[in-house]
Amino acid sequence: MRRELTLLDEMIDSAQQAMVLVQGVDADALAGDRVRRDALLWNFSVLGEASAQLPVAFKQEHPSVDWARPTQLRNRIVHGYWSVDLDILVATAEHDLPGFVEHLHDVRAAGQGEPHASPGGSPPASASNRSAHSSSGSSRKATSSMEPYRSPSSA
Repeated sequence: MRRELTLLDEMIDSAQQAMVLVQGVDADALAGDRVRRDALLWNFSVLGEASAQLPVAFKQEHPSVDWARPTQLRNRIVHGYWSVDLDILVATAEHDLPGFVEHLHDVRAAGQGEPHASPGGSPPASASNRSAHSSSGSSRKATSSMEPYRSPSSA
């Protein structure tokens, strides 16, 4: 269980850092700030890799968390970095990660036998579930790619 708690801590830390990195920044500003952009990509990658490293049995004990989504986004970033849509990453960090972090805190607290009180209530619902890849010439509005981060009860 110690390894699982360490991985959960890594997931919480990287998700929180991603949220901090997008505060007050839109995708255009992020595109012009390589250090911030690369930090955001790194934190999403760490989030996904830590999720992938959790044992299957542990994930099955906590089915309300969509453990696959962070790993899927990590794979898109790592293997398709040239076409990542920053609007979607910003929307994901702003709208989906806060609720996902609450779920992770709950899972972590359950592993230590402590309840976790949610300070903000339910996370906001995102408009749709889109990939983090951009489409050439698209003028669509950015929406979150992490909608499944929220549990079915909060949708």
